Amino acid sequence: MADPRGRRRSGGRPPAARPGVDPARLAAVEVLATVRADDAYTNLALPHALRRHGLTGRDAAFATELASATIRRQGTYDAVLGACVDRPLAKVQAKVLDVLRLGAHQLLGMRVPPHAAISTSVDLVRGRVGGGAAGFVNAVLRRVGEHDLATWVRRLAPDPAGDPAGFAALAHAHPRWVVEALGSALREGGASAPEELTSLLVADNEPPRVVLVARPGVASRDELLSAGATATRLSPYGVVLAGGDPGELPAIAEGRAGVQDEGSQLVALALAAADLDGPDARWLDLCAGPGGKAALLACLAAGRSARLLAVERQPHRAGLVRSSTRVVPGMLGILAADGTRPAWRAGAFDRVLVDAPCTGLGALRRRPEARWRRSASDLDALVPLQRALLTSALDAVRPGGVVLYATCSPVLAETAGVVGAVLAGRDDVHLVDAGATLRRAAARLDPVDSAGPLPGTVQLWPHRHGTDAMFLALLRRGVG
Repeated sequence: MADPRGRRRSGGRPPAARPGVDPARLAAVEVLATVRADDAYTNLALPHALRRHGLTGRDAAFATELASATIRRQGTYDAVLGACVDRPLAKVQAKVLDVLRLGAHQLLGMRVPPHAAISTSVDLVRGRVGGGAAGFVNAVLRRVGEHDLATWVRRLAPDPAGDPAGFAALAHAHPRWVVEALGSALREGGASAPEELTSLLVADNEPPRVVLVARPGVASRDELLSAGATATRLSPYGVVLAGGDPGELPAIAEGRAGVQDEGSQLVALALAAADLDGPDARWLDLCAGPGGKAALLACLAAGRSARLLAVERQPHRAGLVRSSTRVVPGMLGILAADGTRPAWRAGAFDRVLVDAPCTGLGALRRRPEARWRRSASDLDALVPLQRALLTSALDAVRPGGVVLYATCSPVLAETAGVVGAVLAGRDDVHLVDAGATLRRAAARLDPVDSAGPLPGTVQLWPHRHGTDAMFLALLRRGVG
């Protein structure tokens, strides 16, 4: 993308900026600082920064690319900066390091001329930190610009023949444990070529498409298509928005449609499409926050005169569910409660969704900071919680009813490990073919490339399906 300096912004009056400080870059560095200091999410911090600086159009796109991609590729850029700085990066002032990372991305990952990348970074650090840091940033970025990214990777990464995981970690900006976990999940799903892991890591570093869902009963797909969107391949309710602010579409602003990854749409679709033995009136979403799946499920439930109870343990996330479902039919209620301590009688529901808390390694395109915040030790707490939630869901569904267990992670401990362990402890539950269920419901899934690590489960992938790496397992509780 070309350097936007000097272009006039449209819409909104930006706050006063120091002379020489580019507003798009200033917005980007503020996002980096917020994500770093406040543990904020990039996709939530960005809109606030863009509005604060009055950025729209190409300037907003530039700031978005600069912030998101810098955070996404932080591990690679830190390795390069570490080779160009005369001290450990931990000794570099955090605000200065933010600017260095932005400058490194402009030099190594964007089509910004080197003189513009360096001079604007110097202006930025002078305005945010002071003149004393300007010379340091100038010298470091000049060293960074001595080589292109491929050359830096060859100089700094381990030999791919002797340490393929170490090479991939630095080359594609994923922690080593994540590279290894993703590789294991691909192999368990039948992938044999090492090149496929590279394809997945590359896909994780691509900006995600803006995918919308038309909530049936209150919005139609045609309404979104007429606004310039294009139909998705897998979900009959999904569309892709090529550009612009989704919030400007009436259906989004009114809550009749939402921004929702196509994989998440398929989770709701799979639960709704599963065959039942007996009545079909009461549905449960056990981990409903922030509410996208609950809104779609409630609309699907209303279409057959059923009702959905949405449960979310954290009160503020229960509030997000309330906002997401404010205009949809089919809601039985929203309950702020712990799904592992049910406030309902056993066997009270016909269909139950468990979209379990997880590492989120399937959504690294949309949550660029997640790869740097998570560690393998997080599984020690998450896996027992996932097992407890799935057990609670199976107790909540009546005999003949179905439970859909989903994670936005392909990590085997969170997918096959959880489902296998729970199944081993129960003789009243069996797996249903989730892939066949989705194909019957009009999702165009290839049985081979969507096969999960257990028979009948589904594993979606960014590089194969263009979705988050969602895992789906459909379980039926036996009758009698």
